[in-house]
Amino acid sequence: MTRAPLANLPNLGPRSAAWLSEIGIDDIDTLRRVGVAETFRRLLAAGRKPSLNLAYAISAGLDGRHWRDLSADERSALVLMVDGLRRERVESPAAQPGRCGWCGDDPLYVRYHDDEWGVPVHDERKLFEFIVLEGAQAGLSWITILRKRDGYRRAFADFDPAAVADFTETDVDALLQDAGIVRNRAKIRATIGNAQAFLELQARNGSFDRFVWDFVDGRPRVNRWRTLAEVPATTPASDAMSKALKAAGFRFVGSTICYAHMQATGMVNDHLLSCFRHAELAGSA
Repeated sequence: MTRAPLANLPNLGPRSAAWLSEIGIDDIDTLRRVGVAETFRRLLAAGRKPSLNLAYAISAGLDGRHWRDLSADERSALVLMVDGLRRERVESPAAQPGRCGWCGDDPLYVRYHDDEWGVPVHDERKLFEFIVLEGAQAGLSWITILRKRDGYRRAFADFDPAAVADFTETDVDALLQDAGIVRNRAKIRATIGNAQAFLELQARNGSFDRFVWDFVDGRPRVNRWRTLAEVPATTPASDAMSKALKAAGFRFVGSTICYAHMQATGMVNDHLLSCFRHAELAGSA
């Protein structure tokens, strides 16, 4: 039986095809069997530096789609996967045993990992802040959003949902000129709409905090991952949270984004067992 050559895969350029051949992937059937994640592991082990666009190209191409047709949720899942695989390969001071490797050695990322990520959040405005930032991240890396965090704080009224809910199209047009945020009209409008939905959920449930923490029965779920490869991109709880938020009128809240929100706000403790923060946070859960 003749196997379909890599040249038949949409989006894949000749250089990428040559890289795949170097690691024993010469046809589409083999690529499909190996999968995107393992393909990236092999490329990294071979000393190549595959880009995020290659992950987009392979993932979409295997479904017969152009990479631009990937949804924001699909792109977010691929961003998390690629970042995790790269961190596994990078030997940096901050990535040594004792700290989760995904934060690398960027001081901003390390500080976020050490001081915020996985710490239970119950403050309403802080929860809204993460809804805004996680939605902005869709299709991008988290460090990109962290670097724009102060810009978002200025642009969106210090993350006051009541103030943001009153933004108009004039505000949208002004925000599209603001280099301090991701200038994407759909994401800006979604932030305003999400603020309105946030207020409605507060009114119906007494607080957004109560609503969202119900998905983990009000207590952090303490996981026991040994490697970054074990950490999921979604869970049944994030699926349920995504479905409920979408039903309430939220946008840019796919399951991958919701799970990232759960990790960031301490609804789950996804620090690796080798990370000093795992025991600290598990002890306070």
